[in-house]
Parts: sequence; C-alpha cells; structure tokens
Amino acid sequence: MRALAAAQGLPGAAWLSRHAIWVVLLLLLAVAALVSTAFVQPAYLFNTVRQATPIGITALGVTLVMILGGVDLSVGAVISLAAVMCAIVMNGEPGAIPLAVALTLATGAGIGLLNGLLIAFNRVSPFILTLGMAIVIYGATLIYSGGTAKGAVSPGFREALNMRVLEVVPVLALILLALAALTAAVLRWTRFGRTLYLVGANREAAYLAGLPLRWVTVAAYTASGFFAALGGIALLARAGVSSTYAGRGYEFDVLAAVVLGGTTFAGGRGGAGGTLAGVFVLFVAFNLVNIAGLAIWAQLALKGFIIIAASAAYEGLRRRG
Repeated sequence: MRALAAAQGLPGAAWLSRHAIWVVLLLLLAVAALVSTAFVQPAYLFNTVRQATPIGITALGVTLVMILGGVDLSVGAVISLAAVMCAIVMNGEPGAIPLAVALTLATGAGIGLLNGLLIAFNRVSPFILTLGMAIVIYGATLIYSGGTAKGAVSPGFREALNMRVLEVVPVLALILLALAALTAAVLRWTRFGRTLYLVGANREAAYLAGLPLRWVTVAAYTASGFFAALGGIALLARAGVSSTYAGRGYEFDVLAAVVLGGTTFAGGRGGAGGTLAGVFVLFVAFNLVNIAGLAIWAQLALKGFIIIAASAAYEGLRRRG
C-alpha cells in the first residue's frame, strides 16, 4: 500500500506521521466551516490567529524547554507580570514604550534564567520549581500593582500592534508567524537546537558525549521566560488593559498546544511547526464553542472533548508512520 501511495503521489504513512497535527487542523477547519461560514473568511481566520498570539508566542518558548525534557509552569504568571509591568512603566507616555518593552522582556528573561540556573545546578524538579516560581511571581505582581489595574497603555502602542497589513493580516499574527519560523530555524540549523534534541532524547549519553547540559538548560529556560514576557506584551496590546491575573490558566493552554503539536514530556522530539498547529487547533475549537453560544460549563466540557479528540486523532495518524 505504501508503494502504491508513493506511485500515485499520495501522502504515505511517514508523511502522515510528520504532519498529523496539520491534518487534524484541516479536518477541524472543515467541520468548523460547516458550522459557520465565518471560518472560510480570511479576515476571521487571521483574527483567530491574532487572538492566539499570546499563547502561541509563549508556547514556542515552552517547546524549547520540553524538547529538552523539562517543563515550565511559570509562564502564565510571567504573562500576567509582563502585562502589568509594561502598562505601569509606559503609563500612557508614548516616549516610554521602548523602555517599558525592554524592561518587561528583560524581567521575563531574568525569571527564565533563574529557573534555568536552579534546575541545571541544583537538579530541582522542573515541575515543582516552576510551579513554585509561578506562585512567587503572582505574589510579586500583587505587591507591584497593589492588587488593582495600574498604568495605562500609551497612544500608538495598541494601534501599531493591532493594525492590519492589506487590511486583512494583523501585525500580531505576522509577529507570531515570524517567531515560529525563527524558532524552527534555530531548532533545525543551529548547534543549540541539535543539542536540545540530543539532551532530551538521552541525557546520560549527552553527558558522556561532553555536551554542555547545564548551559543548554539555562538557555532554554531563559528563552521560555523571554517568550512568555513577549506573550504578555502581546496580550496587553490585544486587550488594552492590564490585569494581575491576565495570564492565569494560560500555562495549561500552552502545554495543551505544545503536546498536541507532538512535543512530548519525555523530550527529544517536537518542533515549532507542530506547536503552531496545536495552537491553531485549540483556538479553532475555542471559537467553535463560542459561536455555538453554549453555557460556560458546556463550553468547558466541549473544549476538553475537542482537545481529547484532536489528540487521539493526532496519535492515530502519527502511529501509522
């Protein structure tokens, strides 16, 4: 059958294994188009990508960590802190935008750096450490903001990031796609990317081969914190207001997207393209239940069912390879 498929130019099992999540996404979009014609309109689809940008950007950073064999549960808290800090520092002043963005990104990278150092040099459980770090960050955010929304988005900040190229493609969507392409290039063509896969696949063998396990770990977590802060900035640009708990629960959406995209908790496999598709699967599902106008409890149940069904379909297609 494989030979026949190859002779006829049809996708074979190996192709399905590599691109299963994209097949699932196309099938979900086909179902969504039957439910609502909005899903065949470019403007609506690109608006969905814009909505997905905060989680999508953050998921790219978490992908690096999970390929390494780690996990980062602090990203939701970093998103919240980033949105609050960026709004407070800019405080409605256009001239303060560069400083606000730079300080926010540096803070996110610093949190990731601290996570990485503690995990790399103390062999603390990434799950426990990043969960504890999330609690610390939420507490720090409450102290920093006084528990209320402070600061103000400067004129020009939201306008620049929410404008549409050719009146269709949002700038935030372009940023997400560009970052996904950059992450994919780093994973595929750089020594750092290859080392992530080797360490994730077999940590002991990587150690015996003399690979810099500790510094690769530090770099991956630093990148995760940086991307989470960038996700917080994107969330602020999309929403226009900061909130102490703006990113609460986002870590679960991020993890769902990354795992749906084929990056496993065991490490050693996955990539930016799969993560991007996983993010889109989630947000098409979210938009479907919103269009259906279901009660909140039904929306949550249906979202969970769609994620489970999409994950099962992905695994079924992947195992054919």
